[in-house]
Amino acid sequence: MKKQDKFRERLKDKTELFLKVNHIGTLCCLVLAILCYFLLKITAIIPWILLGFVVLNFINLYAFRTHKNLTLTYNIASLMGLAGSVAIVLYSGGINSPFIFILAVLVFAGYVTTRVYGRIYLIVSLVFLVLIYSQSVEGFSRVSNVVPENSRELFALFSIMLSVYLLGGVFGRNLLSAHHKLYRSKGEIEQRMQEKEMLLKEVHHRVKNNLQTVSSLLRMQSREIDDKDIQNLLQGSQNRVVCMAMVHEMLYMRDDLAKIEYRSYVEDLGAYLIKSIKGPKSKIRLNIDIPDIELGIDTAIPLGLLINEAVTNALKYGFKDLDEGEITIALERENKTEYILRIGDNGVGFPEEITPASTKSLGLKLIHNLSRQLKGDVIRDFSKKGTNYIIHFQEAAQAPFHTLA
Repeated sequence: MKKQDKFRERLKDKTELFLKVNHIGTLCCLVLAILCYFLLKITAIIPWILLGFVVLNFINLYAFRTHKNLTLTYNIASLMGLAGSVAIVLYSGGINSPFIFILAVLVFAGYVTTRVYGRIYLIVSLVFLVLIYSQSVEGFSRVSNVVPENSRELFALFSIMLSVYLLGGVFGRNLLSAHHKLYRSKGEIEQRMQEKEMLLKEVHHRVKNNLQTVSSLLRMQSREIDDKDIQNLLQGSQNRVVCMAMVHEMLYMRDDLAKIEYRSYVEDLGAYLIKSIKGPKSKIRLNIDIPDIELGIDTAIPLGLLINEAVTNALKYGFKDLDEGEITIALERENKTEYILRIGDNGVGFPEEITPASTKSLGLKLIHNLSRQLKGDVIRDFSKKGTNYIIHFQEAAQAPFHTLA
């Protein structure tokens, strides 16, 4: 609907400008025809061409009220103006005629309408200029100057005044008005965009604060429980909440509210998980190989949750009885929308027969379900020690949304 409204508004502005120029141009031609006949004593051809243009263009404008076809009306008026202008130029001095500047007005009018029409009338006008020049070459001339000798200076004055008035007084004034209107609209749009950006930043900030509050509540709840298994479940939920909160925090801190720089996000997430699960003195190394890739929130959050589950499983089970180890996270772009994530550890691993369908592990199920949400697939890499995954996925904007099941 907004595009249709903009198109209608633009068409309305073009129609108003075209009709205004045509009415003023027609009136000017009528005045010039009267001046040529009665004041300048030009009785042959020129005043009748001007008068014929006035009558035909009046009919053309009246017909526009019925068919409402702006392109047809414009082209008829332009072709009549071009033909009449060339004829007047030929019969008022050829290449030296002051009326020749009207051709520039017609070209300018074409560019105001569309770039295509501007180019067409520019080329046609240049061709006519060459033909008009050929008429000034001795032996090739087939027409004569019908403007009386004593009236040529006044005719030149009126012709140039007509060209200047149409270019400056009509086109220039209206285009300047349209420019100021566009500038004001641009300023208002920029102001609204800034307000929306500030509001969106505030939304990200509040979402982050709310998620941190949920994380704190989960942490406090886990302290009140003695059952170690339940504590682990609450800690896992807490880490998932923090994983999502970190995305909103990074979006809040950036000027680009649509995407986050993913390497720094994964570094912060990995460091947090190691410290949270293994403690601040852990010797688990985090090897991250991610280029300068920016991902939108619809991809960043499910991918972050997937990385969270893989790293958490590695820390809890892969290095359960180990003090040292290495977790590798590598992300590369295959093409514009497709990526490959390689994530794994050099821990103890788990048997090949364990699958999401045969296990009660929520983490393993989440890895596969989050991959499907990203329209991806998970391949277990058994060529390396430990647990390693190769995950092909697409940006969420290119993939249909799936709920976790």
